[in-house]
Amino acid sequence: MSEKATYKDAGVDIDAANEAVLRLKDYIKSTFTPGVLTDVGAFGGMLQPDLSGIERPVLVASIDGVGTKLKLAFMMNRHDTVGFDIVNHCVNDILVQGAKPLFFLDYFATGQLSPLVVVEVVKGIAEACRAAGCALIGGETAEMPGIYLAGEYDLAGCIVGLVDRAKIIDGSKVMPGDALIGIASDGLHTNGFSLVRHIFFDKMKWRVDQQVPELNCLLGDALLVPHRLYTKPVHTLLNEFYIHGMAHITGGGFYDNVPRALPEDCQAVVYRRNWEVPALFRLIQELGNVPEPEMYRTFNMGIGYVLVVPREQSNAIIARLGKLGETGYLIGEVRKGSREVQVL
Repeated sequence: MSEKATYKDAGVDIDAANEAVLRLKDYIKSTFTPGVLTDVGAFGGMLQPDLSGIERPVLVASIDGVGTKLKLAFMMNRHDTVGFDIVNHCVNDILVQGAKPLFFLDYFATGQLSPLVVVEVVKGIAEACRAAGCALIGGETAEMPGIYLAGEYDLAGCIVGLVDRAKIIDGSKVMPGDALIGIASDGLHTNGFSLVRHIFFDKMKWRVDQQVPELNCLLGDALLVPHRLYTKPVHTLLNEFYIHGMAHITGGGFYDNVPRALPEDCQAVVYRRNWEVPALFRLIQELGNVPEPEMYRTFNMGIGYVLVVPREQSNAIIARLGKLGETGYLIGEVRKGSREVQVL
């Protein structure tokens, strides 16, 4: 008679998954807003949105992943920051159209489930959701032996938000003469890590625990700084000023993201001298001998979010950003032309 086989023998430990869920319950429930109608573990998460004051509600959704920044988390065995990365990236993406986040769903996939790792990741997701004011109402933890290397995982997330149709920011009001205001980033955010790892680890043979004088910290600590969240200060600005367009500077840098905030007959001119590029980006460019256009196409270069505003309001908006704890710069202007960006 053949030997009996179990799912656990094949590499899938249901008990470990259940243990992880039990450990996560309190973190997940801490994100629940008044509209959440389901408990942890339901087949589908349900939320009844508060539509008071919204005449024509529009749902805005986005999905993304953390990318190869996860490799840094594996190398450092530190998993408490990538949850912030995925939530903040997604929330910033729908913020561009003026939306406030309602709820978030996460997807965590690995070859062999470690409850301790899952708890660290989802703890970060929950903390980020609380900061953004959205509920973590569901997700998926998938154990897939043979798909992922030992000790590695993938992480993705989906955000759904809400905006009144009359308040959607779509770039249609952008016009020549408008100013570009850049809001400072917190390092690399979640983009460009394949190039970064090639330069620091393949080419330079540096270690994540290496002290880097130019950065005044360990290399790994500088690279794992979480993606910055812009939702609260930007929504304050939306209530107080005229914002014509917005761009989240993610994959594709300035060249691919700023044009998404422009109408067909406008171009953006960015003056790189108008802000000091942080030391981390300068170090990447120097060590990798990376051409300047490639830097602005790959990285945020110290600017994580861009506002397109009437020029006469630019100084007041920058001052208001300062009072809100953000650093803003007048980084460029809109001119008549085709939908493109020039970095001068």
